[in-house]
Formats: sequence, structure tokens, C-alpha cells
Amino acid sequence: MDGIIIMDKPEDFTSFDMVAKMRRLLGTRKVGHAGTLDPMATGVLPIFVGRATKCSDILPNQNKRYTAVFELGYTTDTLDATGRVLSRSEVLVGKAEVEAALEQFRGEIMQLPPMYSAIQINGKRLYDLARQGIEIEREKRPVTITHLELLDGDEENHRYKIDVACSKGTYIRTLCADIGEALGCGATMTALRRTEAAGFSLADSLTLEQAEQLSQQGTLTDQLLPIASLFSDLPQLSLSGKQETMYRNGVKLDLNRLQLPVQQGDGGDICVVGEDGTFLGISFADRENGVLKLKKLFALIG
Repeated sequence: MDGIIIMDKPEDFTSFDMVAKMRRLLGTRKVGHAGTLDPMATGVLPIFVGRATKCSDILPNQNKRYTAVFELGYTTDTLDATGRVLSRSEVLVGKAEVEAALEQFRGEIMQLPPMYSAIQINGKRLYDLARQGIEIEREKRPVTITHLELLDGDEENHRYKIDVACSKGTYIRTLCADIGEALGCGATMTALRRTEAAGFSLADSLTLEQAEQLSQQGTLTDQLLPIASLFSDLPQLSLSGKQETMYRNGVKLDLNRLQLPVQQGDGGDICVVGEDGTFLGISFADRENGVLKLKKLFALIG
């Protein structure tokens, strides 16, 4: 049982809760996920099953997209509505000012990771320290906002909805808080829905209720997407039967004997398939040593 199921995570479930649910529904222990979502967040959560669990650290598409709602006029320690209120301010801005403020957050920006996050510093999770009332210095990190649009604005209640497409490691809570700071009144994220992750969207997702129903019918495994679907945008290399056997057994193949994809001149990742199109693994061209180097094998050895 190998593949990916795209789930629409409901509110008040952790990503680990979803893994536990899917283990039960699929009847297998080897289940993981990509892209943690906070309990208050909903939306696209790729669930990896079987050998697909080896994909999490080599996903070629790690960009994500969200819709988020924030409210101006107050801040919290978690930067979202689940936290303890730290400050309240009068709101003297409206939709036009919010729209104008977004411009400075498009493109590559520097972002300070929140204390309530899973980032490890000196072997300790920041959220564990935050729960003890400890705040430590963090360094700002570069993230990229490729799309930022104001979808809706409620000036009376100071609530605004945005659409955000961003790079891996972007905290939408922090983005909302930074927008509020730029407007001089503070802001807190009140809702978050992930609409895209790992190249998949809400249209590809199953709700938990749908997954439970399919499990009862014995057809949930039919929803497993092939592992290769995660790497469909990578250049593809096809091996002969003999080369495939060598590759499955970890032999480094001579680049001069391979028909590498034309676009593969920079040593980037290659999706390797067998003579019959079977997905085998991910490799890259080691030009210095003249060999195809294995990055991750997904095919069975032999």
C-alpha cells in the first residue's frame, strides 16, 4: 500500500491526529504527512502512505497557498485568535489602507518565526519554551510571497480576508501580524485555510467524512495517488532493463551511457523510470564523477 491521499483537514485536528485517523482507516502503520497545519487551520494536507513516506524531504514543489482572515486592533502571544491578548489599539484605517499596506509584503521579505512554532533552537521546540513563558531571540529568515491579494474587507468589524501564495517556511500568522504592525494598530489571524500544497489543491482533497465512508465501503485505497505524481514536473530519465536492475541495486550508472533529459544540465533532480514506465526513484547527475547518483530509491531492490 503505497501512495498519497490528499485530505482536507478539519478544524481542531492536529496534523498528527489526521495521521492517526488515516492509519486506522487504511489499516496500516506506515503513514505520514507533509506540511504541518495548526489545529485551528483547515485545508490541504497531503497524507503519505507506505513508501511515499520517504518523499517528505525531497518534494520538488514545496510552495503553498492559503486564504486567511485577520482582525485589526489587537495582538496575541500566538499571533492568532487562540492566544492570550497582549494589546488592543484603536483602528483608524480601512480597506484602502490595508490594500496599500500589502505591497510591501510581496516578493522576498524577511520574517521572524513566531515563538509558538515547531522550530527547534538548541534542541528545543519554540512552542515548548513559549508555554513556559520563555521567549528567546530568533533570527529573521527570508521567505517569498509570490501572490498576495485582498479578497474581502469588513471595515466595520476590521476584518480582512487575503489570498497568499508563498514559499516553504512562511508563517501566515506572522504575515498578518506584520501587516497589522505596518498599519499601526496590530492584527491577529482569526482563520486559515490552506488551498494548495505539494502541487495539489482542495479539488484533489477528501474530507474526513468522505474518507470514513470510503473506508467502510472498502474503497479508500482506490483514492491513493501514485508516488510519481509528486514528481511529475521533474525531467524524466528512462532506463533499459539491464540499467534498471543495476539502479534497483544501488549501482551508480555511467552518465555517458544514459540519454539524460535535455534540460538536465544543472545537476537538479531527475525522475527515473524503468523500461515499462515504472517509477523507480529520484537521482541527479553527478557531472564531476560522471555518474547518476541516487537520491532516493522507491522501487523494490532486485
